[in-house]
Amino acid sequence: MAEGEKSTLRARPALERIMRIHQAVLNDERPTASAMARVLEVDRRTITRDITFMRDRWNLPLEYSAVQGGFIYTGPVDALPGAVITEGELFSVLIAEKALQQYRGTVFERRLKSAFDKMTEMMPESVTLNLDDWSQSVTFRSSAIANQDIDTFDILARGVTQQRQIEILYRKPRAKKYEKRIVDPHHLSCIDGEWYLFAYDHKQRAIRIFKPTRMKDISMTGASFERRKSFSLDKHLRGAFGVFTGDTNFDIVIRFSPDVADYIREKEWHQSQQLMELKGGEIELRLQLSSLVEIQRWILGWGGEAVALEPPDLVKSIKRTGKALVKAHQ
Repeated sequence: MAEGEKSTLRARPALERIMRIHQAVLNDERPTASAMARVLEVDRRTITRDITFMRDRWNLPLEYSAVQGGFIYTGPVDALPGAVITEGELFSVLIAEKALQQYRGTVFERRLKSAFDKMTEMMPESVTLNLDDWSQSVTFRSSAIANQDIDTFDILARGVTQQRQIEILYRKPRAKKYEKRIVDPHHLSCIDGEWYLFAYDHKQRAIRIFKPTRMKDISMTGASFERRKSFSLDKHLRGAFGVFTGDTNFDIVIRFSPDVADYIREKEWHQSQQLMELKGGEIELRLQLSSLVEIQRWILGWGGEAVALEPPDLVKSIKRTGKALVKAHQ
């Protein structure tokens, strides 16, 4: 971080101090900078910066009155402009808080809960939303939640944000043994409820995808790295239906029955998608992907309501899998 950025962060006043100053002035206590510094256990210069911020950035009519011996508002002030939250905004925050519950077990859980609790404690009296009623009215559920190791996730998060190299033992799917990997962590992403680490793998000499749930014995190597300018998550996943990508471009064509056509219309399944309405209520979905792995699983999940038409490799693979499923259930 640049020196100028550090100075800006130090100069930013804490909301809690500003609210205490605001309340003291509003209660006609005529506070002085020295008095507020003693109450809030900071130096006088910090309070002076806070007052300057309130006056210059929030345009509050806050002035020192020598006659009254302290700071007063010289005009009407209903609420702090930077701390007002409407019921609509609170609704959005509550939805986000509920949605984030699916990420419990990560390094963010405790910090997010703490931040949310602080926001709700600072709600103005004008907000009359009953939080207990809300908790009983809206929930988010996931069919499966990954078992994240919080210590592993903490190291990964620090590695990504601080650009620190990491050593891990990693087990590939169906593999029995763990392999040692040295990686430069570039990006953590939660995709369809699963966390993935996008990192430069020094063994493969390329960006690879790792699942934190398949890691163990993770540690910092002590080395730092420069994030590769060529890496872009959007570009990396452009041809993926989830996270898997390949070197071949496939034009996918799938026909859906009238019974599930509405479900297909209601979502954007991929940025390349094109929908075509067919006779009888059927609908055709076209996609451009670079891997067939995840799209095949998705099509099979629709049972007989979805039929793969293109490409031939996808059609053949689904037929083989279908025969294997029938045989396994006989």
